[in-house]
Amino acid sequence: MNKKPFGLDIGVSTFKLVWLTHQSDGYILDSAMMSPAPTKGMMSESPLDEEEMAQAIAKCVADAKVGSKFVNIALPENKVYTKIIEMPILSDRELSSAIYWEAEQHIPVPLAGITLVWTVLKRPAQAVTGERMTVLMVGAPTNLVGKYQRILTMAGLTINAVETEILSTIRALVSGDNFEPSLIVSIGSISTSLAIIREGIAVFTYSIPTGGSAISRAISADFGLSPDQAEEYKKTYGVSKEALGGKIGKATEPILASILEEIKKALAYYTEKYKSDQPIKQIFLSGGTARLPGIDLYFTNSVNIETIIANPWKVLSPNQKPDQGLLDNAPDYTIAIGLAMRDYEE
Repeated sequence: MNKKPFGLDIGVSTFKLVWLTHQSDGYILDSAMMSPAPTKGMMSESPLDEEEMAQAIAKCVADAKVGSKFVNIALPENKVYTKIIEMPILSDRELSSAIYWEAEQHIPVPLAGITLVWTVLKRPAQAVTGERMTVLMVGAPTNLVGKYQRILTMAGLTINAVETEILSTIRALVSGDNFEPSLIVSIGSISTSLAIIREGIAVFTYSIPTGGSAISRAISADFGLSPDQAEEYKKTYGVSKEALGGKIGKATEPILASILEEIKKALAYYTEKYKSDQPIKQIFLSGGTARLPGIDLYFTNSVNIETIIANPWKVLSPNQKPDQGLLDNAPDYTIAIGLAMRDYEE
């Protein structure tokens, strides 16, 4: 049996699966697939719904012809506590003791019900006076981790690694420490995650409970459409202020404005912390909502920073060309691609 893990992004309405092989000039795409998830998805606590999820995941894996039972998954940002902290330079052993005190300061629930993991993003040499280390700390509800474990076991899979969605997104989009200072905005169905990248590592990450489904609900309410019709309107007209007499723009503006406000706060934080040194040069939009017509121009005009629709397929070897369907839906696959890349990290 092939033990090479694949990446599985378990979204609110869809599964995205990617299986890669690494070689010297990039990745080979072994398999990729997007398929619908059961209506209740991970939102339900019913054992029957969990079984339905497991069957749907197993079918997706079989249809994609993945020859591995090992999977990397990501937990949704709105369900976990993610914090990037600066600490005095510590050894791994010292950090493992100190991190729980830090967690108590940043996680607003009792740690007894939390699974805590951490990653050192930057550890300067001890000899450098005044330098501090940068640590990414993630706290996930233990019962949530257990739920994913149950469902994937029922699907006949073995979890190889668990991380958060923004970590997978960063891995798929950030290429080396010469990567220009950037802001990643990953707009999911029910939440939006922001991450600031400087010198190739994350220095800030934050999540807000607003996403693409809020845009669909606004269109549905303003036009009296069914949820499916509203979704089609959203995909067709995007965030245009001209379409349908400007009504689409009026419906989507409040949701986009709330995301824009958080982007401006993140940019202000970065400017205050790092002053004029290495200003943010670009914004990457990821997630399904990044495909909406006009959304990149909206953010470019609003903050005067070039905004780019993420194309995580750029990690593939030059002689690999995904089919047009995969390219058209590239932002949707960012998390799954980052998960598939995880075990090839240096």
